[in-house]
Amino acid sequence: MKIEADSNDITEHPHDDKPRPYLCTVCDKRFTRKDHLNRHKLIHAGEKLYSCIQCEKSFTNKCSLSKHMNIHSSKYKCTECGKCFNSNQALTVHRRSHSEEKPFECTVCNKRFTQSGSLVRHSRIHSDEKPYKCYECDKVFTHSGNLDRHMRVHTGDKPYKCSLCNRSFSESGHLQKHKRHVHSNRRPYDCRYCGKLFKNSFSLKLHVYIHTDAKPYSCRHCSDRFTQLGHLKSHLLKSHNEGTWFTSHLSEEIQPQW
Repeated sequence: MKIEADSNDITEHPHDDKPRPYLCTVCDKRFTRKDHLNRHKLIHAGEKLYSCIQCEKSFTNKCSLSKHMNIHSSKYKCTECGKCFNSNQALTVHRRSHSEEKPFECTVCNKRFTQSGSLVRHSRIHSDEKPYKCYECDKVFTHSGNLDRHMRVHTGDKPYKCSLCNRSFSESGHLQKHKRHVHSNRRPYDCRYCGKLFKNSFSLKLHVYIHTDAKPYSCRHCSDRFTQLGHLKSHLLKSHNEGTWFTSHLSEEIQPQW
C-alpha cells in the first residue's frame, strides 16, 4: 500500500525509508529528529505552558501556539463555509469535504479517504495493528489520539475548560455537550402530549412518563414503581433505609425496566 504522508505528520510514516534513531522510552515511538522527540516527550509530562489568550487552549510549545493563532487571525479561511484553520495544509484537506475529493484509497477494501493519515489508521483494521501502548496499564490502541485521550484517565488532565462556568472536561465533545445542555437556551425536543420543550431527549423521555403513567424503576423490596430514578432513591432511603446501598449499586443493579 503506497501512502503519501502529510507534511506535518512527524510520527506516522510506516512506508517511508527515513531513519528514525530517536526513540521515546515511554511509548516506543521513533522520530527522525531529536527536537521532534523532545517535543513529543512533553505529551507524557503533561506540561502545557503556552496558553492562548483568546480561547484559553494550552499547548506544549510556542510553535504549536503560534500555529493555533492562525485560527483566530483567519489567515487560512474556507471561502465555502467560513471555517478557519491553523495551516494551509489543514485548509486544503478541509476543502475536500466540499469537493468530496478522496485521493487516498485502501488497497484491501477500496475505501477512500481525504487524508493520508486517515488511510494509515484505517489500514490497521485489516492488520489488527495497535502500536500505541499505555505505559501505565499496558492497554494498546490503533490511534495515537485514542491513547492521548486514554492517558487522561491516569493523569486526571481536563484541558477543555468551559468559559461560562469554569468546569473542565477531558474531551472536547464532553465540553460541547455541556454547553448545549447547561448554557444553551435551545430546547429542540418537544412533548407530543403538551408541547413542553426540553434541552435533551433524556429529559423529554422522563417527562413523557407523566402522560403515559410509565414507571420503569421498580423497588427490589416491594411492588412500588417510579417514573424517575430520584423518586426510587427517596423511596429506598425512607422506606427501606438503603441510601448507602443505592449509591454503591446505582450503575450495577438499578436499571429501568422498559
